[in-house]
Amino acid sequence: MPALCKAGKNQFLFKRVSLTTYIIRRFFFLAFVLFGVSVLIFSILMTFSPERRAMAYVKSPQQVKDLPIIVQQLGLDDPFHIQYVRWIRQVSTGNWGYSFVAAKPVWEAFWYYFPITLELNLFTIPIIIIFGIWLGTVSGIHRDTWVDHSTRIFAIVGWSLPTFLFALIILMIFYGYFNIFPPGIIDDGFNVWIRENPDQFKRYTYLYTIDGLLNGRLDIALDALSRLVMPVFTQVVVVVAILLRVMRSSMIEEISKDYIMTALAKGADNNTIYFKHARKNALIPVITVAGWLAAYSMEGSIAVEYIFNRQGIGWWLANAAISLDLPVLMGICLFFGLVYVIINLTLDILYAYIDPRIRLN
Repeated sequence: MPALCKAGKNQFLFKRVSLTTYIIRRFFFLAFVLFGVSVLIFSILMTFSPERRAMAYVKSPQQVKDLPIIVQQLGLDDPFHIQYVRWIRQVSTGNWGYSFVAAKPVWEAFWYYFPITLELNLFTIPIIIIFGIWLGTVSGIHRDTWVDHSTRIFAIVGWSLPTFLFALIILMIFYGYFNIFPPGIIDDGFNVWIRENPDQFKRYTYLYTIDGLLNGRLDIALDALSRLVMPVFTQVVVVVAILLRVMRSSMIEEISKDYIMTALAKGADNNTIYFKHARKNALIPVITVAGWLAAYSMEGSIAVEYIFNRQGIGWWLANAAISLDLPVLMGICLFFGLVYVIINLTLDILYAYIDPRIRLN
């Protein structure tokens, strides 16, 4: 008996050490990935001429004639590696340049627009994951029935429609025809009152839905929530289709395995078999897709925010691209790259925790 306890303890310690080793390896790999992302983004910037990059530092028409001087002062004609090191130092200290679209430094503007995008995705991502897994599970269980056919049609429609086109259709139907769920972030009257009365409305999170509740202003929270209906609905319909199809395929594969067939043959409860055992194992490959879709949802906010007039990161990036606001483009691309890298690292660790076989690779 003591020998069995000792063997079990040693096995537990081995699993713990194995997972720790795996996490350390992934963190080392993360450093190389971040380096590659930064080099790629900076290489894209270097495709512009020194004079065009110097325009990012021109704040008045009178300074245009001084472009050669600006190029020389900032070292925009230096070798690639020297400019890259200089750029990394600036980025690491929060100096991301100046945004003409926002009329303020990029770092300051980023934290001004970020809460709007965060609020949208805080409502969107949980709905996508929960709804996609549930629909995929039901579709896989009721394969080749009207339920399965309906969900597959929904997935095909959602996957086929471009985000900007579907957003325009939703805007025309709900706001244009029914005059409900207005675009924007918050009512203009509420916005003016909040700015004029900072002592009565504290900006705890800079999310209007949450701050409205924390300040006891249910009317402001409901107004902000009503303006999230169309953007959230658009993103959910477009993005959930991918998760639905992956979950359906994984569920169909899982319920066709021998242990499920044996449990059904012995008369075990169907709900227990499908929702407790089969779905749990079917979720393993879905985890990777769900995490990737969470990052994709943030990236997809560009079209949604622009069409529904939500001044977030996506709206800012779209206007910066139109105006060739290079510091903004560089900073936002670096941010999205960092989001993808962090989410992939988190998914790798979670996947290794759920499936120990991954740690050996």
